[in-house]
Amino acid sequence: MISIHRKLVVDDHGRPKEVIIPWKEFLEIENLLGLDLTKKAIEDLKKARKDRESDRRDAYIDLDAI
Repeated sequence: MISIHRKLVVDDHGRPKEVIIPWKEFLEIENLLGLDLTKKAIEDLKKARKDRESDRRDAYIDLDAI
């Protein structure tokens, strides 16, 4: 689990409006969520999901087979 250091920015009434986090931690979060993937990688993952959901076993290698 990662630790996130953050600074909360509030409005004049003390309500939270923004959060500032260190750039390195932002990049870690982006990576963990897969937000740094290329468009091609995303399309490949979508195709792999469709193949799996339609039980096209010839389109992928089952993890148990590795």
